[in-house]
Parts: sequence; structure tokens; C-alpha cells
Amino acid sequence: MPPITIHHFSDVLCIWAYIAEARMDELKANFGEQIEFDFHTLAIFGNVPGKMKTSWEAKGGIAAYAQHVQEVAARFEHIHLHPDVWNTVTPLSSLPGHLYVAALKVAEQSQTVTPQTADAFLSRLRTAFFQEAQDIGQTAVLRSLLTEFQLPVDAIDALIASGAAYAQLAEEMQLAKDQDVRSSPTLVFNEGRQRLTGNVGYRIIEANIRELLERPAVGHSWC
Repeated sequence: MPPITIHHFSDVLCIWAYIAEARMDELKANFGEQIEFDFHTLAIFGNVPGKMKTSWEAKGGIAAYAQHVQEVAARFEHIHLHPDVWNTVTPLSSLPGHLYVAALKVAEQSQTVTPQTADAFLSRLRTAFFQEAQDIGQTAVLRSLLTEFQLPVDAIDALIASGAAYAQLAEEMQLAKDQDVRSSPTLVFNEGRQRLTGNVGYRIIEANIRELLERPAVGHSWC
């Protein structure tokens, strides 16, 4: 049977998506070619100042949010969080990072870069922010990370300048809207019939996948 496609929506600045990366790696290791991930960006932190004003101003603002993220991270031994994250290093938007990921997706389609380069770069962006406290909302930082990856910076810049990367990013945003995805991370599979949102444990994700693998043609509807 063909592999199960798991659509994975997340924002690069989302702590829960960073935490969940280890679960995605474990799924890949355990299920191999039985599953395939299709990663999509989601603009939960598209306007960080606006989000902080709406959701955190009454709780203490960005300082309170930074403390919240530190407390969340402390519950998970498999991740490391730099103390400057959201304290002295506060990106204004996740969209610049998402734009470069979108550019790499376009570059994959033209075989300018190898397959899955965009996914690997998305993961590297999270490491750069959460572990190293680099401001991945800054173009200079993003271009530096491209160079670190030995990627063709000029070619990627050209895809952004031409509008191709923006078109890809718009497609990502429209897909999230069509699927009514509003939280990061969200996993959507079984042709949209099943979704898992937020801090979902590995065993729950695994159980959903095993059910589809073992009973692929059963129970799409009880009606």
C-alpha cells in the first residue's frame, strides 16, 4: 500500500513544534517508508507584537511569555532552551523564516537543491532560535544560515525577488485555511478525517498511524 501522508502544520517560533520534532523523528525511524511527512508553515507568530498585546499584555507581556516558554521547556529533558529566548531575543515575525523555507520548496521543485532541504532548514531555524538565541526574523541571520547549509544564497534570493517564494508561501497559508488549521503543531491525515493538535504524546500519534496501516479500507464513515 502507498505510504500514509501526514500533513504537519507548524510555526517556526512555536515551542510546542520544537518539542514535537523528536516525536516526528521517532515516527520516521519506526515507520520508515510506511509514512511520509508533508511539512507546512503556519503563521501563528506572523505578528509577534500584536500577538503579545492580544494574548499576553494582561499577564505581564513579553516577559511573562518568555517565562512561560522557559517553564514549558523545563518539562522536557530532550530539548535545550537558551535563556535569552523571548527575553533579549524577540523576533518580530515568523514570516521571514517561513518565506525562506518556501523559497527552498520552490528550489526543490526545480532541482536547484536536493529533496527535503526545506524541511531540514525549517528544523535548523528552530535550533538557531531556541538553542542558540539567534533572531530568525532577521534576513541577515537567515542568509547566514543558508550559507552554513552550503545552499545557493543568490538563487534563493532570486526566488524571493521574483515573487515565486511568496506564491509558495501564500499556497501554504491557503492550505491551512482550507483545512481550518489554527494551532501549531497540527497533524492532519486520513484525507483530513483525523487531526491531532498541540502537545500530543508519541503513543497517541503512533496509535492513529497503526490504525490506518492495519485497517486502511475500513471505517471512513459510520453513516
